[in-house]
Amino acid sequence: MGAKMKPVYMINGFLESGKTEFISFTLAQNYFQIKGKTLLILCEEGENEYDPALLKKSRTEVELIENEEDFNPAHLTDLEKLHKPERIVIEFNGMWNFKNVKLPWYWKTEQQITMIDGSTFPMYYTNMRSLLAEMIRKSEMIVFNRCDTVRDQLNSYKRNIKAVNPTADVIFEDAQGEIDEIFEEDLPYDLNQETIVLDNQGYGIWYLDSMDHLERYVGKKIQFVAMVLKPEEFPEGYFVPGRLAMTCCADDMSFLGYACKFEGAAALKQKEWVKVTATVAKEYWEDYKGEGPMLHAVAVEKTKAPREAIISFS
Repeated sequence: MGAKMKPVYMINGFLESGKTEFISFTLAQNYFQIKGKTLLILCEEGENEYDPALLKKSRTEVELIENEEDFNPAHLTDLEKLHKPERIVIEFNGMWNFKNVKLPWYWKTEQQITMIDGSTFPMYYTNMRSLLAEMIRKSEMIVFNRCDTVRDQLNSYKRNIKAVNPTADVIFEDAQGEIDEIFEEDLPYDLNQETIVLDNQGYGIWYLDSMDHLERYVGKKIQFVAMVLKPEEFPEGYFVPGRLAMTCCADDMSFLGYACKFEGAAALKQKEWVKVTATVAKEYWEDYKGEGPMLHAVAVEKTKAPREAIISFS
């Protein structure tokens, strides 16, 4: 019980996604040149190797774990006792299921970052979506590099990520550095319409785009078909109209919706289908821990369930 808490920095991603370059860059920064050792745990060996001079300068000890079964609290504790580091950096193997990760109880994850090669993202998203989703689900930052040839796909890339982890910071980089703006005015609906009517695809894109560009929608009127959700803790006169979305696979569903102010909310039934017409505002809401999208219903009409009740981001 007297063990000292150890800060852990988890860098994950598939092979050749840029993890080694990212960690090498981090180790070379002045803010990382602090007292004590750094233990760098490699869970795979890629084409790029770490510079011995950099490892020496940053007082970094390297250990390789080749087998997934060896990535367990007991073995990790042995490595920590051997090197007595002040901090631990883990270059995780993207082919290992991140859902099964167990660290020693006194290791505290300070930051988790997922690296993605933008040029190969569609292949991994299509064929290894479950593994990818587990990596990004708890990552604070998702970095797409090598995006030079896929700039026209970055809108959909960001939506795919935000569907699984809405709070993550998503960064895109090309050979010149960070790409500043991703969502441009190529949305599948007209922002200048008197009422923006959202279909299945439009609803999902609107929901995610509102997180980053709420200013586009404040004061505008939208209309969509939604399922009613009435959380027990909600105040009187509010409900959540939204849609179920498949973010990873059939077993991984999320309800996407924002709070809606409606005088007739008490009469609505849980999970019934309605057509909502509402204006969008930016207001404080406790669940947002600050300001966020708030809908003010103009009309809420009962309707039939849509043919495709579940939306997808694939």
